[in-house]
Amino acid sequence: MSETHVVPYDRLGLIEAELPLDRAPYEALVTAVFARTDPDLDPRDYEQIALQLTGHARAVASDVRRHADALPKSDGRGALAEVVLREADGRLSAPFKGAACCAQNRAHLVRALYMRLDRLTEPLPPRIP
Repeated sequence: MSETHVVPYDRLGLIEAELPLDRAPYEALVTAVFARTDPDLDPRDYEQIALQLTGHARAVASDVRRHADALPKSDGRGALAEVVLREADGRLSAPFKGAACCAQNRAHLVRALYMRLDRLTEPLPPRIP
């Protein structure tokens, strides 16, 4: 019996676009990072947290980019999203420095990206003529 499987190549990211982010566990992790006052936590634990948040930040940034690209050029929310995305690119490309500090940095980034995503997906109030 031959077992084979096909891995689809999704260069446009359409498969990922259809899957909602599992937001709750990462928001809980962000809250835990900010609430953490135990200096005895192993640096490897902070590194794992930072890696988890880095991967999730990339996924949220991808969602932000997809929503921002769908907006008309006249919508200012797209310009604000570009600012957040440039900052995210800079932070995500920076090497880890100090495990606890890096975990908090990534937690701030995830929070900022979710705030921008929420603003991109909320309906605009009706315009008053």
